[in-house]
Amino acid sequence: MKKMTKALCLVLAAVMMLVIFASCGKKTDPVYKEKVAAPTLGTDQDIWDEVFGEFNAAYQKALEAKTISERYALMAVAEAKLLEAGVLVPLQAQGGNYAISKVVPYTVASVSWGSDSSRYHKILVCTDPIKPADRDELKALYAANKGTGTYPEKAKALLESKGYKLQDSYSLAYTTDPGTFDVLSTSKAVDSDVLVQTYDGLMEYDGDNILQPALAEKMEVSDDGLTYTFTLRKGVKWVDSTGAEIGELKAEDFVTGFQHMLDMKGGLEQLVSGVIAGVDGYLGDDKDFSKVGVKATDDYTVVYTLAEVIPYFETMLAYSPFAPLNKGYFESKGGKLGEQTSGTYGTDKDNIAYCGPYIIDTFTAKNIITFKANESYWDKDSTTVKTINMRWVDAQSNATASYDLFSQGLSDGAGLNSAAVAKAKEENKFDTYAYVSSTNATTFPGFLNLHRRSFANYNDETKVVSTKTEGMKNKTQWAMLNTNFRLALIFGFDRASYMQAAVGEELKYVSMVNTYTPGNFVNMPEDVTISINGTDTTFKKGTDFGVIVQAQIDADGFPITAYDPKADGGLGSSAGYDGWYNPDKAKEYMDKAVKELTAEGLTITDTLPVTIDFPYTNDGSVSSSQAQILKNSVEKATGGRIRINLVEASQDDLTYATYDYESPTDANYDLQLNSGWGPDYGDPSTYLDTMMPYGYMKVCYGLDIGK
Repeated sequence: MKKMTKALCLVLAAVMMLVIFASCGKKTDPVYKEKVAAPTLGTDQDIWDEVFGEFNAAYQKALEAKTISERYALMAVAEAKLLEAGVLVPLQAQGGNYAISKVVPYTVASVSWGSDSSRYHKILVCTDPIKPADRDELKALYAANKGTGTYPEKAKALLESKGYKLQDSYSLAYTTDPGTFDVLSTSKAVDSDVLVQTYDGLMEYDGDNILQPALAEKMEVSDDGLTYTFTLRKGVKWVDSTGAEIGELKAEDFVTGFQHMLDMKGGLEQLVSGVIAGVDGYLGDDKDFSKVGVKATDDYTVVYTLAEVIPYFETMLAYSPFAPLNKGYFESKGGKLGEQTSGTYGTDKDNIAYCGPYIIDTFTAKNIITFKANESYWDKDSTTVKTINMRWVDAQSNATASYDLFSQGLSDGAGLNSAAVAKAKEENKFDTYAYVSSTNATTFPGFLNLHRRSFANYNDETKVVSTKTEGMKNKTQWAMLNTNFRLALIFGFDRASYMQAAVGEELKYVSMVNTYTPGNFVNMPEDVTISINGTDTTFKKGTDFGVIVQAQIDADGFPITAYDPKADGGLGSSAGYDGWYNPDKAKEYMDKAVKELTAEGLTITDTLPVTIDFPYTNDGSVSSSQAQILKNSVEKATGGRIRINLVEASQDDLTYATYDYESPTDANYDLQLNSGWGPDYGDPSTYLDTMMPYGYMKVCYGLDIGK
């Protein structure tokens, strides 16, 4: 199975909405002296095998599945086993904040991988902000028509009946200028979110998140699943920045684009390494591109040969590695294939070729990017907005910059942080137009360090220093390898109060998640029957991933709600509620842990507790309040037998302690809530693979395994 390089691993502190509170009074917990011998540990691989054993067995079975539905269903079982292992604390997703917008929901793809969620040529935008009640009606309309392709026209009719009018432009804010105009030389979202307007892909996701033909009219897959053949539509034109035609799109343009992407090594090559045959050799010592599995068999047929069967390959088509490049134009700008050079190609808007719905009309750094309709675009009759205006805002120094742009009529929507909420209320816009935005598929869990070896920061041993004695360190290590102990800690964490400290009472559940892989990330393409603890169980076509996760959890008698079919207005979700916090279960699991560990020779009482170091920023902000909430809730639920030791850190030092380290042995915490993961592609393995010995998130467990 392909080991994907991370596309998105985020620091939670960078995306949390900060709300200023009075700083909690500093409280120093007692440091007790207890002589505890170091536990007998095997290798880090032994620890992983023991802790992740049931998850791994279920996951390996999923990887051997014969159909996509069976694969998804068995991965849901693996997700359940991961949650039951008590190795992570599901916490929150991105989003779930107040917003105001003129954009009609569900008229842009919402897939969390690739760039299609930034393609705006079929977006619907009203002349006035959409009121929350009307937005709710649109949501219900979408739920009733999802997957039929009829929603956009029905949404138009509903909006017209309520007096809304549509406009043919879309304006939005941006915060970072693109660093290049060569989409094949960059893996940065700040570049691709702009440049995706300038080209089409072979296939593209629509508002229903269904792949539809774009530059390819037809896709065929060989019986062995290794060869994908795309038949291109004829008559697609390349144009320059003036709109002048410079050629017809041909299959060779996809071959040229792929080779140039590999040559530039801008990060995109990592996404296709091990996916397309011959890529690893070309990136290594073999510079014969003819061995790479991308071929033009005639002017309108391009064939991709995979290195192995990749069930999720089609979802990868939403990424820019599969963008075309006009060879003649590229070479006219001094670009050379086989070399890490583009000449002047991509240096600005006037040095790229266009085959998409828009041409970049103007670009002024830290000011504005405007797009005009490409009059030669093959699907221009379906383009709903003729111009796009992206206006730069300095969100770092001005907390209300995005809202101010909206308030001035220069953008069609804005997310609202606490400062913007206050301003919107002053201007009488909040009560009329504000709604709660959707969350995305990025998951921020908490992680437990299963084999901690650093008790100060690796880059500065005077920073984020643990006060634990040697005996306390040994005791924590011993307890951390007990499943019931880990679960007692997790069940005792009052996540709702923790979130409330950041976003307030009304929003505390909105972005809360209860799984690692989102419950509605995928659904079953066909009916599927799998064994749930020995009982054959059938799940119908369209069943959400989370339904099967919950079925396995229920069969195992594990006391959480990982997926609620009534959540998200009846659409069903693994987010938007707290399915974990349970003080009674925390006590029950703690009692079990104490019994088991006592039998091994470890004493745990409220006066001789297990100490968990939790680094946090004591800067008078929300993080101080949240840290105290975590401490109080866990200690109370476990009867004081777990003590949360709050270790102060600056924001930079917290990052070095919990996130920005290269070796797992440098992880300086027992518990951290500072990392997240977003999907690379549309398959649950994009999450579950990160837990494997070769996966990225294994570093969060302090386990030095795999490469």
